[in-house]
Amino acid sequence: MARTTYQDLLDAGVHFGHLTRKWNPKMAPYIFMERNGIHIIDLNKTLTKTEEAASAIKQIVKSGRKVLFVSTKKQAKGIVAEQAKKVNMPFVTERWLGGMLTNFATVRKSIKKMANIDKMTKDGTYAILSKKERLMIQRERIKLESLLGGIADLNRLPAALFLIDVKKEHIAVTEALKLNIPTFAMVDTNSDPSNIDFPIPANDDATKSITLITDIIVKAIEEGLEERKRDKEDEAEKEAVAAKAAADAPEVKEPRRKREAEAAVEGTTDTAEETKTEE
Repeated sequence: MARTTYQDLLDAGVHFGHLTRKWNPKMAPYIFMERNGIHIIDLNKTLTKTEEAASAIKQIVKSGRKVLFVSTKKQAKGIVAEQAKKVNMPFVTERWLGGMLTNFATVRKSIKKMANIDKMTKDGTYAILSKKERLMIQRERIKLESLLGGIADLNRLPAALFLIDVKKEHIAVTEALKLNIPTFAMVDTNSDPSNIDFPIPANDDATKSITLITDIIVKAIEEGLEERKRDKEDEAEKEAVAAKAAADAPEVKEPRRKREAEAAVEGTTDTAEETKTEE
């Protein structure tokens, strides 16, 4: 079953690219035509690429790994944060910190610092601090939450990135490229798709377009999570059946061949003893 239709893409304005003078020539294979100075994206290509991306991202999630959602542009950040939360995936929507992937160990320290502040609040340490100290810590906590709150539960590097607007998020793309982390992204006519593993040619400025494509990706993730859950349940059921069968199985008797071999050995021994006696 198709994840979306040509008409859905058309209704969401996915086909509207940028002004022709702003185009990136590497997007030429995905451009259908030029109309009134604007490039029109080939929605048949978008359909194909969306299906490819959704299928691949589903398999990544099915294997138990995380996909990091990235979009810091104003019209996309709210959509991305909401959709990522639906499937319990990490996200970055405020500012991409340089080294967020390539220097992940340092980023983890900042996340741990945020957790320590929360711990201070719960165990009463925060209450005994001076007003000035509390204010400083509170401000730092707010700043850390803004920048790192979406990846607070990310304990290791993500298995993939899903990005809106690769031109704006070029630092994230570069870091993912260095670490060989697969990238999935909405790529408009002004962007370079060559460094993206799964480019989805689409309008990355209109909220309807962003919502539609992001929703397709999230639904694919939901499918992957559901299949992973079913596989684990099936595995547990098989293990339970095997354990029960082993417990209910009767004691296995010695194989006939083994008994015959032992009898033959005993017979040989008896014959040898009789011969010795006769002598």
